[in-house]
Amino acid sequence: MDGNGSHPSSSTLTVLGEPMDFKRHIENAWNLTLNNIVALILLTLVFVGVSLLSLFIMFPVVLAGYTQSLLLLVRNGREPRVQDLFSHMNLFLPLLGFCVVVSIVILIGFSMFVLPGLLITVAVTFCCIYVVPLMTDKEMNVMDAVKESYALSRRGEIVDHVVLVIIFLAITMIGGTVFIGVLFTQPLAMLFLLSTYEERLNATPPPVHQQP
Repeated sequence: MDGNGSHPSSSTLTVLGEPMDFKRHIENAWNLTLNNIVALILLTLVFVGVSLLSLFIMFPVVLAGYTQSLLLLVRNGREPRVQDLFSHMNLFLPLLGFCVVVSIVILIGFSMFVLPGLLITVAVTFCCIYVVPLMTDKEMNVMDAVKESYALSRRGEIVDHVVLVIIFLAITMIGGTVFIGVLFTQPLAMLFLLSTYEERLNATPPPVHQQP
């Protein structure tokens, strides 16, 4: 908190073209996770439970609520609440349809061979990594969110976005090896992603130097 008792923004103002400070984003996600560990574990436990019990039919829409809850933590320091998971039920059909299409494309890739499946998974993640926060935060439809997510991924150095995707997937997969690990790494990965999302949104064009 600052001197007025409010939570500072997670991302400082950045200029397009400047390298992304991954160390700052990881530290920000780590500190937010530790400082809200009980609320995050409870939120993630219910998130995973609802997804499993619904045979993953509810996964896309509770992911939307989960994402927005953590975005409010990143942006305003607001503690996550379990009821946040069900705050975007209006996105049930659009997100379910989007996930079904993506899953079919990925399955087709894996049916050809492992490498095509992996390449398609990475490509979809690269282009669509910000789709859910854009739909919940900016109230975009699926197609507009996909286009804007791709546009955000192209802001700044392309290498930065590649590294971002690798870090996000690595944290997610490490936690996926052990169930109890997911309760910690899932919010950590999402907070890291949303911290970079805030930076992308707030990035400003470089100043234009007037010719004398």
